[in-house]
Amino acid sequence: MVSIRQVKAARALLGWYQEDLSRESGVSKPTIARLETEDGELGGYAGTREKIINALESAGVIFVDANGDGPGVKLKKKLQPHPVDFGAPRPKPVNTRPKARSRRRGPA
Repeated sequence: MVSIRQVKAARALLGWYQEDLSRESGVSKPTIARLETEDGELGGYAGTREKIINALESAGVIFVDANGDGPGVKLKKKLQPHPVDFGAPRPKPVNTRPKARSRRRGPA
């Protein structure tokens, strides 16, 4: 079972506010705020708990029980990308506006 403290710690590791967790999980911000005011295990409906946990895990959070020292959280290690990835799409140019046309109309 995941505790409220783990959820808060997971948000902190990700740099997420309650609004971010709400957007990513599909659970309303007032529900998240209410759940985070409680103490102990993450309460609410089973579906709500599942949405919150899945959103955090999808973002890279791992919920752990550190050798019996109590519950905790950590982030998955990110794989280092290969320096040259020929299969990756090229990024779009930053400035996509067409060049401005001259205001002159005809000979001077």
